[in-house]
Order: sequence, then C-alpha cells, then structure tokens
Amino acid sequence: MRLIRALLVATLGLTAGCSQAAVTKPQPGQTASAPKTGGTITLAMTEEPDTLDMHASSMLAAEYVGGYMGGALLAVDEKTKQIIPSLATSYSVSEDGKTWTFTLRSGVVFHDGTPLTAQSYKETFERARSTEFVQQGAGAALSAIESITVPDDQTLVLHLKEPSAPLLSDLTVTGWSQPLSRKAIETAGKQYGRNPVGVGAWKFESWRPSESVTLIRNPDFHWADASAQNQGPVRPDKFVIRFIKNSQTMLAALDSGSLDIATNVPAKDAKKYKNSEKFTVLEQLKSGIGLFIEMNLKNEIFQDIRVRKAFNLAVNKEAIVQASLQGEGVPAYGPIGEAMFGYDPAIKEYAYSFNPEEAGKLLDEAGWKLNGKGVRERDGAPLKIHLLSIERFSHPAQLVQGMLKEIGVEVVIDTLEPAAMIQTAMSGNFDMTVMGFGATDPDTLFQYMHSSQRNGGSNFSNIDDKQIDTLLEKGRVTVNTDQRRQIYIDLQKRVVDQAYWIPIFTEKKFTIINQRVHDVRLHPFGYPILQDSWVEE
Repeated sequence: MRLIRALLVATLGLTAGCSQAAVTKPQPGQTASAPKTGGTITLAMTEEPDTLDMHASSMLAAEYVGGYMGGALLAVDEKTKQIIPSLATSYSVSEDGKTWTFTLRSGVVFHDGTPLTAQSYKETFERARSTEFVQQGAGAALSAIESITVPDDQTLVLHLKEPSAPLLSDLTVTGWSQPLSRKAIETAGKQYGRNPVGVGAWKFESWRPSESVTLIRNPDFHWADASAQNQGPVRPDKFVIRFIKNSQTMLAALDSGSLDIATNVPAKDAKKYKNSEKFTVLEQLKSGIGLFIEMNLKNEIFQDIRVRKAFNLAVNKEAIVQASLQGEGVPAYGPIGEAMFGYDPAIKEYAYSFNPEEAGKLLDEAGWKLNGKGVRERDGAPLKIHLLSIERFSHPAQLVQGMLKEIGVEVVIDTLEPAAMIQTAMSGNFDMTVMGFGATDPDTLFQYMHSSQRNGGSNFSNIDDKQIDTLLEKGRVTVNTDQRRQIYIDLQKRVVDQAYWIPIFTEKKFTIINQRVHDVRLHPFGYPILQDSWVEE
C-alpha cells in the first residue's frame, strides 16, 4: 500500500497547479432558477480536429472534442484534486507497482449499444499501442504497459514493464484514454475518425468540415464521476462545436447571440466582457506551455548550438507577453510551465535573458556575418529561416520575426491550418515551427523530446540526446515525489543548456459565456465542462 500512497502523492503534486473550477452566476438582481432540460449550447474553438479517432491524433483540439463523447477509468475531483473512480468503481496497485487492477462499473454501454467490458478496454489499449498508433499521444502515454489481462468482464489488469508515476493521471483523460467500440471501428473502417462512438454524455451526430461538429444528448448516460452534481444525462438537447479561427469573427457571433461560449479569447478582447451583465468570464493560467518554437535539428543551421542560443537570446519574452497577451500571462523559460509538476522556480536564473548583443556575437562566431544590408550570411548564403505558424499565433510570430530581424536573421512566416502544420512538422520538412501543449504532468515531454519519438512522433525538433532520454525514462518510473521533481529540474537545465526550444509564454485562457447558459466549469486543461450545465431559453 505504500506504493499506492506514493503514486497518489505524486498525482496530487501534479494536479495541485491546476486552476480552480468556475461556474456561471445569475445576473445581478436575479435569483438562481432551477435547472431546465432542453435547448442547444453552441461553443466556438479556434482549431478544428484532424480526426476524432483518439488514437490517430496528437492535436489538442481532437482531445477536447473527443473528450465530450468519452469517459475514463479515473477522474480528478476538482475540489480536492484527488484521483477518484469514474468508469472504474475501484482500483488497486501491487506493492511492486507493476500490476494495476481495475473493477469496472456495470451497466455502461457505448453509443452503439455495445456493453463496456474489460475486453473493450483491452482492445482499446492494445490498438493504441499498435504499430499504427504507438507514436501518437495515446500510444506514447500507454507505453508503460507490457500486457493486459481480463479475468472477467468487469476486471481489467494492466501489467507494467516498470512502475509508472504518470499513468494514474493519464487514465483520467477522457479523450485519448477513453474506451472505443470495436464494433464501431470495424463498421466504419477508415471513416471511424469521422464517425466516433464513445460512452460519454454526448453522442456524435454530424461533422461539417471547416464549420462544426454537432453532438446530441446520450439519454442512457448515468455514470458521471462523483465531482458532478448531475449524475444522469446532460440537460441540453444538442451541443454544437463551431470552428472559428478568427477571434473577431468569434466574438461577433458571441455578441449577436448566435454563439453561447467563446474559447481561447485574446486577453485584450476578454477585458470588455468582465463587467458585462450579459456574459461571464472564466479565466485560468494554462497548464503547459502556451507557445514555444521548435528548431529542426535536421537543418544544418540548427545543429550549431551557437545559433540555437543566439535565437533564444534574441527573443524578448516579456515584451511579447505585454504586446500579445496584454500582460495576461507569464514568460516561459523552459519546457515545463509554472502550473505543471516539476517546474523549477529558479529557472530564470539560468535561462536565456533578452540580449541581442550577445546573440549577434554568437552568430559571428558561427560564421554568420552581417552584410551591407543588415542580413547575416555565410559563404554567400543568407541566414533565411521559414517559420511555420497558425493564425492564432500570427501576432507573436510576427514579433519573433521582427526580433530576429534585429540580429540579421530573415524569417518568412508560413501560416497554415493547424492540421496541415502538424503534418508538415511531422514530415520534417520545415525550419522552425510554433507549438504549444496543455498538460499537468511533465511526462508529456516524452512525446516531444525522447529520441524514440523522432520519426512519426511529436519530437519535431529531432532531438537525439541520451541524457534527455535517460531523464525522461527515469521520470516515468520514479514515484517518490521529491526524487521525481529533481529529475525534471535536471531535465529543464539540460534543455536550456542545449537551447533545443525557444520558450515564449504561458498565457491565461479566457472563456466567455452567455449568461443564458448556467453552471459551466473549466477543466484543468481549459475546456468547459457541461455535465451540470443547462440553458435558460
């Protein structure tokens, strides 16, 4: 039992940094009404998923949308931050930490009517760990599993290669860790990603590409986790998720009443809603890194550490936070955000501070000299870099472009749709790319930095560093909280020393909600939780 307690302590440590949940309130002068059934909630997000096959995507947008249709073995109690049962009624971990046994709820069914059994989970996790999907988010997170056994329909046993500190938290994720219906996958074939089937409170109805996904109430749902007041079906009839990449277009829809919930609202726009009687503003510091830039080490230019350090020194993070976020965020100095377990509060002491003069000296040493036009060149070739971006990051990308220009680097910004940017980065055919992630546990860095994730995975920088590999591997199997924290502090020092990334900022996330929608809470990852929500028509 000592190991179980250690795992719980480690998990509590990584969830404690999450923002508090928030709920909408009655308008001034009004009393709270009783929850009502019916109506439609319309939400907008800036990015569209590439697929809703949870094993085939690394996009956060897919995790968000897919999560509404799914469920997980475990959940995080938003008030206590403790791990609680969800689709599992109980679980236990062996003394050596390698055998995890879950007892599943009875009576849970998929949207296609298939009963949820331990065999369903076995098939789901084995699919995620298959060659086809192993380097995506789900497969990477489940890599600690060696084998799975099913003693009976309600008992699932995970046999691990080694003890795994992050697995407990990973099994709370309702997106990629949700059980999938084998029947639905076999029926839909390659079209499953456009016809997903889960066990969640919302059922898939339709997907209009580039426009929206529509979900409908699951009338059979009665297995919400204990943190929800409403244990039965959700109250609204429909939930429409619109994809509006331009924030001004999104806010115009919010103001007109055609949209109920706007997500990822820029700080400068959120301010005008804070004193409104018509809207509620929810905010939290993102758990993860909101924006960083990856340099492709396949590019000979970035194989020179002096160039990587110079690029880091040329970027004024504080100025970007003020200009792009209106101060509603914090500079990022390494690969682990302030709200994540393992963050080193001393990182600013050894991270790169804005110093364009020193950046210029390093480029001089690397052979990149300024020509008469103020552009650096070597052997007659200019220092010209293409930066992949998406529209949401267009402003900070332009600021980085201007800062690098000040030290003689020409940057061309290539703005793509999110899915296209991910595919281009995965192909390795790029110089630099913007990136961001949401996570509470630093084990997520395994998929971004471990050498095994270079080809086909999310290690777009192509980092191949044995020291980093070792630290990431140790972080996965160390359950002592203090020892694990030190591992990730050492990791931050190594990543900063080698200047593999250019960390920019972690932003506050703003969600604006029309007051006609009641009882909305924010998940630690920032997306709205609607299990208790209802619409006042």
